[in-house]
Amino acid sequence: MPEGKVASGPEQAGARFTAADALTLVRIPLACCFIVFSRVEIRVAVLVVAALTDLLDGAVARRYGGSRLGAFLDPVSDKLFMASAFGVVAFSGQLAWYEIAAVLARDAVASVAFVVTAISGRPSAIPARLGGKAVTVCQMLTLLAFLADSPFLHQLAWATGAIALYAIWDYSRAASVARRPL
Repeated sequence: MPEGKVASGPEQAGARFTAADALTLVRIPLACCFIVFSRVEIRVAVLVVAALTDLLDGAVARRYGGSRLGAFLDPVSDKLFMASAFGVVAFSGQLAWYEIAAVLARDAVASVAFVVTAISGRPSAIPARLGGKAVTVCQMLTLLAFLADSPFLHQLAWATGAIALYAIWDYSRAASVARRPL
């Protein structure tokens, strides 16, 4: 597609950088902000902006077109934000290491799977699935419970871990059926 032209459909295979990519990239500095700023109000604002950009980048990519760069950056930005935010939770001591591992299980398995497929020369992407979306929502709710000092923090962490196990099973089943090259 010539520079300066806007794609008319959801596929912008030749696009180098899209509006969806810009939304995705916002989460990287937000990950740093979640670590650096200790005020609860600022962390809540950071969490809300991260959640909104995560929600909007996919919608913008579907509506106006995405890019191969975005297909790579979106999961990286998501995992970087979650790892940073749950790193803060870990250092607070409010959740045990195994609770944080449960909350991040889907992200860890997805990262390992991507590295293995990339090393094997067959990198692929599986379209987002309902279980994965549910894990993301629960991770955000768990972070919100942490920030609010909620008595439900542990229960949310365990529920997120359970949904993560389902998502891992669901993604592994989907991966064996359909592979989409990056």
